[in-house]
Amino acid sequence: MSSTELPETRTAAPPASRNRPVRVADGEELRTVTLPGLDLTVRSRPGTRPGLPPALYVHGLGGSSQNWSALMPLLADVVDGEAVDLPGFGVSPPPEDGDYSVTGHARAVIRLLDSEGRGPVHLFGNSLGGAVATRVAAVRPDLVRTLTLVSPALPELRAQRTAWPTALLALPGVSSFFARLTRDWTAEQRVRGVMALCYGDPGRVTDEGFLHAVEEMERRLELPYFWDAMARSSRGIVDAYTLGGQHGLWRQAERVLAPTLLVYGARDRLVSFRMARRAAIAFRGSRLLTLPDAGHVAMMEYPETVAQAARELIADHGGS
Repeated sequence: MSSTELPETRTAAPPASRNRPVRVADGEELRTVTLPGLDLTVRSRPGTRPGLPPALYVHGLGGSSQNWSALMPLLADVVDGEAVDLPGFGVSPPPEDGDYSVTGHARAVIRLLDSEGRGPVHLFGNSLGGAVATRVAAVRPDLVRTLTLVSPALPELRAQRTAWPTALLALPGVSSFFARLTRDWTAEQRVRGVMALCYGDPGRVTDEGFLHAVEEMERRLELPYFWDAMARSSRGIVDAYTLGGQHGLWRQAERVLAPTLLVYGARDRLVSFRMARRAAIAFRGSRLLTLPDAGHVAMMEYPETVAQAARELIADHGGS
């Protein structure tokens, strides 16, 4: 999974078919990195002073680099941050090879890091991004300085019922059926449903934050590959759950050498809170932060708390 290719970098501009603007917070910058068969949009939050170590943030299923916009500025004094839109999500178009597996997403992250020479990085991952980051850390330890995982999507024998609809998207035909079934749903209804599933307390979302999420949902629904990317990535997670041997995610977690911070929310409806103990054992010498009121996206719900724990990890292992 190594790469020596050189990227072409340009300022990200949505194609003409995407006529809705992509939100960029104050202090952030967007650019597109072009690699053979792959375009990746990268959201940068430059460090507040020169010479800070690099960080890379990887979002979860259905998310984008915007999922890290609350956390990145809180760590800008200790890392030079970048968040990637995985292929088919955010502003990144689908990969030419159609590979949405966990390994395919991990390969995209590795190619990005190799092409820009930014490694080793402080690597962050949430949900699907947590599985991707685990695989990257296991197969390319030279690229990872520390690892912070927020509700990583690691295999569970008994998934929560609230997580079943996500798994069902992996079945052939389900995504197109669901798209037809929900064609009359408004963007507001969809966002409320997503927040009810991902947040421990959706009431913590501000009116402005909700409006921004609705705007992003409207933009994504206009993309012709939206449901395909969701279905194929869901299938990739399910496939990764069934892998055994050295390629299994739990086996790879045991191989991770980077100092690791694990963050779990007790109100998570997608990744069971009971997996926190198993993860703490699998990732050797890891630190565990449990948040009783958080759901699946603790870095969005409690960014200050997550930032403090990440800051301590970074300070102890490879900070500037």
